[in-house]
Amino acid sequence: MNDFPKYMNLGQACQYLNVKSRNTLKKYIQQGLHVIIINGTKRIDKQDADKFMENNKI
Repeated sequence: MNDFPKYMNLGQACQYLNVKSRNTLKKYIQQGLHVIIINGTKRIDKQDADKFMENNKI
């Protein structure tokens, strides 16, 4: 399995969440996935991504 950093860039987050498009990732962000923005650089905490997926189980 690939090792992903704790703070992933958007491309890494797409791979980690197994989504093919950044548009899908943007939809996740609109639905509550937390993003860290520092000087215009966006990062997603791997733990936040896991929580987001867990909270959206049906």
